[in-house]
Amino acid sequence: MPTLSADTPLYNHSLPQIEQWLKDQGCQQDETELHCWRLQKPSWQAELWLDIEQITVRYIQAAEPTQNIQRSFKYSLSRQDIQAAVFSGP
Repeated sequence: MPTLSADTPLYNHSLPQIEQWLKDQGCQQDETELHCWRLQKPSWQAELWLDIEQITVRYIQAAEPTQNIQRSFKYSLSRQDIQAAVFSGP
């Protein structure tokens, strides 16, 4: 599988490439909902969904102990831009 440049829009990446990229970032795929991924960092945790036109991220209890923050990023953004936005945390 050829690797694509980090400045390539995410929609130009194949699903296996996107899945490998998420694994490389430390994400774990849900065993029953394959479009759902989870990420655990020392100071925050998140759920990611691979939707049809965007990747959606929900940071769990990020604002307050009872409040989540949700953001969506279009696949037209580069992998590098999405990576910087998503994996820097809430």
